[in-house]
Amino acid sequence: MTSEPNLLDESTAEQIANELKTLRNEITNVIFGQEKLIDLVMVAMLARGHLLLEGLPGLGKTELVKAFSKALQIKTNRVQFTPDLLPGDITGNPMLQEIDGSRKFIFEQGPVFTNLLLADEINRASPKTQSALLEAMQEKRVTVMGETHSLPSPFFVFATQNPIELEGTYPLPEAQLDRFLFKLEVTHSDVDTLERIITNRPLGEEPTVNAVLDGPRLSELSAMSQRVFLPDVVGRYIARLVHATSPGNSKAAEGLRYGASPRAAIGLAAASRAKALLEGRAHASCDDVQAIAQPILGHRIIVSYQARMRGQSSAEVVASLLEEVPLEEQALPQSLTAAKIS
Repeated sequence: MTSEPNLLDESTAEQIANELKTLRNEITNVIFGQEKLIDLVMVAMLARGHLLLEGLPGLGKTELVKAFSKALQIKTNRVQFTPDLLPGDITGNPMLQEIDGSRKFIFEQGPVFTNLLLADEINRASPKTQSALLEAMQEKRVTVMGETHSLPSPFFVFATQNPIELEGTYPLPEAQLDRFLFKLEVTHSDVDTLERIITNRPLGEEPTVNAVLDGPRLSELSAMSQRVFLPDVVGRYIARLVHATSPGNSKAAEGLRYGASPRAAIGLAAASRAKALLEGRAHASCDDVQAIAQPILGHRIIVSYQARMRGQSSAEVVASLLEEVPLEEQALPQSLTAAKIS
């Protein structure tokens, strides 16, 4: 491991973890009782991944995103998704302007041209409008009327959505769900957290968030996370885990229509590295993979209608996969190995 100059060393990893701890502490000072959620958001940002937050209105999804934007001093735009929102309201539109006596179409940038785009209640807009983010999320660019425009770096989409059972919601298409690194559930607070919110949050007052990092430093830390060592055994475990999500490849996948894509495997590797760096380690482990498998795989696998009728959920499938797929690849019995060689 030490023979490769591009890999991170342990002392540097610990220093970065201490720096990230400052960011975590700043966010936890204003977002109460969501420490695990905050850690996963930080992992997503280090891995350069987009984030989908699901929960009922009023649980603090938007405040969480706003707190990160203030602590990181990055440009943030917010788009409230509604049924009448058009794709051009997000990407921007060519505007006819008079220049030097002649009229020309000049592209006017939309709110997607930012570092952090808060797509609020994304599933209240039509599928056509939702698809306006596909190119931006995957390729970090926008194409309008044949012209391509690059987005700023870093670029993240943090989207919030209401549970699909609520009225006026449109399910996100699979192609867009696959572009979100994590889908995280925002749940109700416990009694102690609610008491703390009541005591510290006067109605209508914005919490104070101190700046801890900035955009360029966030990009540097993200690049550092890619230098975390990913052992072969961990990479192989990720490959076997994602392969097992496809129907016919494992017992747990029997109730699935579709498994996870290669993008899920890439995301698992990147997020495992980021999680290790967050904890001050210069190498990723299979434990890191297991810790983040649920929010990465859960929204990418499609449970069949029959399995849903039996009460089976994607979360249960992922949990079964983690139990079924061994951490280490099982070797062939010696007799079979000898036969194979001969």
